[in-house]
Amino acid sequence: MKRGAGAAAEAVPPADGTRALGLVFPPADDHYTEMQLDFVGRIAEAAQSYDYDVLLTTGSEVGDPPFQRVLTRNRVAGVILMEIKLTDSRVDHLMDLGFPFVTIGQPGVEDAWWVDLDFVALGRNCVRHLADLGHSRIAFVNRSEQFFRSTYESAHRGLEGFNQGIEELGLNGRMYFCGDDVASGEACLEQILRDDPATTAVATLSEASLGGLYRGLRRAGRVVPRDFSVVGLMAGRWAETVAPPLTAAEEPVGEISRAAVELMMERLKSPGTPPRNVLLRPLISIRASTGPCRSAPDARF
Repeated sequence: MKRGAGAAAEAVPPADGTRALGLVFPPADDHYTEMQLDFVGRIAEAAQSYDYDVLLTTGSEVGDPPFQRVLTRNRVAGVILMEIKLTDSRVDHLMDLGFPFVTIGQPGVEDAWWVDLDFVALGRNCVRHLADLGHSRIAFVNRSEQFFRSTYESAHRGLEGFNQGIEELGLNGRMYFCGDDVASGEACLEQILRDDPATTAVATLSEASLGGLYRGLRRAGRVVPRDFSVVGLMAGRWAETVAPPLTAAEEPVGEISRAAVELMMERLKSPGTPPRNVLLRPLISIRASTGPCRSAPDARF
């Protein structure tokens, strides 16, 4: 980015004098997760460094009243969109209006400004890590079915990466939907073991259900990582809230938030600038939730 983390932010006055950014961020299912709230706080902090306020609203579709309200009466100078879909009506609408916006997530259209994690690479790397440990029967725990069928890009790109890794290495993999809560995680793990009791590892995108996955393993008598390995595509603070701590990529919430706000400032300062994209590739941090597969020929007990 143009501005270092410790440099003073340059205020960018919008044409109409509005000193607020809209943050359109639908909650997961019917509530905001801790990670979502972390994003809200970090984006607000980044905007404040430019002397901008943040107006938080919901709206996952272009016709949702909260989304429409944020665009009226010069409430905001620009909009940061989250929970991006592969086909997103909000993106199309903003592009038609010529309204400044930045997405956190890849919207699948040209001429858009966005910042995102490389979920495809994360999915592949999780599979490769488990394969290196001798695991060959791996389940992928995705977000909820409603979330997936709404074409949220993280759920689709994460699955794409998982499938690539499974196919490239000739492994056995299955995908499961899971809600963002502990009960859903426990039920999902029970279903995984019913479908294939020989499963020895899970890669999960559903960080909010992590406690339930662990609870389900305990109820099934599977000890992590002796009998079963769990890896997260990304987990942020969730990684240290479970025992044993989760092997997962760190979600760089602060870096993503700063990048989104900085891209927005560029748009407001120089409206004719060609669009820029930022794709982050965080590394997996190895913790205590993954270990050698006991059924592998070279497994160590």
